[in-house]
Amino acid sequence: MNTFGNIYRLTSFGESHGPGIGGVIDGCPAGIELDMAFIQSELDRRKPGQSRITTPRKEEDEVQFLSGIYEGKTTGTPIGFIIWNKNQHSSDYDNMKNVYRPSHADYTYQSKYGIRDPRGGGRSSARETIARCVAGAIAKLALRQTGISIQAFTSQVGSIKLDGSYTDYDLSKTEENAVRCPDPAKAAEMETLIAEVKSKGDTIGGVITCVAKGVPVGLGEPVFGKLHAALGHAMLTINAVKGFEYGDGFEAALYRGSERNDRFYNDNGHINTHTNHSGGIQGGISNGQDIYFRVAFKSVATILMEQETVNMEGEDTILKARGRHDPCVLPRAVPIVESMTAMTLLDYLLIQKTREGGL
Repeated sequence: MNTFGNIYRLTSFGESHGPGIGGVIDGCPAGIELDMAFIQSELDRRKPGQSRITTPRKEEDEVQFLSGIYEGKTTGTPIGFIIWNKNQHSSDYDNMKNVYRPSHADYTYQSKYGIRDPRGGGRSSARETIARCVAGAIAKLALRQTGISIQAFTSQVGSIKLDGSYTDYDLSKTEENAVRCPDPAKAAEMETLIAEVKSKGDTIGGVITCVAKGVPVGLGEPVFGKLHAALGHAMLTINAVKGFEYGDGFEAALYRGSERNDRFYNDNGHINTHTNHSGGIQGGISNGQDIYFRVAFKSVATILMEQETVNMEGEDTILKARGRHDPCVLPRAVPIVESMTAMTLLDYLLIQKTREGGL
């Protein structure tokens, strides 16, 4: 299960300490003009070493396209690409080779396959997500032609969170700070907290909010292909994600229908709703309103502190991790959330086109 999507599909490959990470994108429409500078900028948003609150590891993360592109446009054939790994410190993982890191995939991978790559987690490493950012960047470029835009941002780190709705903030300010939070004051508090946690060798989690604007009515399939289910699946494939909710989410359980129904009205000949508690999706199908959802990330499992664990023989032992690790994944996860959203929306847009009998 290394392939994501139905029509617009990404198959990714590679390990964090192998020669490189890459992928094959199939089902991309022909004639999409590729802005290579934009694609690289999306990878730069995800790459390590961006600020004092991310891992100090340095990777250029330059993508090399191998197929499916001619004179700057997609040809409709498979797009192959690779990003070469250049800054590995595999020796950092020597003391973890025969032990199971708490809350990591070491034990489950070893149990499932009978073998695992202990260097950086191998295939379970978050470095795999760089392939998603390439496919997501191309999906964003395709969605631009339809007027769909996607913006994610950090809305909570630990107990520090934004108090209002996404509509209360200027989301264009998201990239103006290291935390990627549109509220400068809250961003400063979040950054201070992350730095404090990092200084103690610990980690912390948080929440990313994502908003998709311009999504047309009709995306989503009954009964098992609901759009929110597809978005939830996409988000839960991201490393460290523990929760997904769209619209009012769990808060919807607190209110009566009379308080939370999205009432329709005639908006100068266009059907609209007074509110958007549904998060832009009703009956599993997009209704033309903004689609918004929240993704909860746990604290990074690798901490630079002593932890009790067991080795591969089941013997109790103590592990203290070494290496260069993020104290909080949120800032670098923002573009990953956007990429998975873009791939999902493009995929479901293409599915809808097949129902309409043409592109």
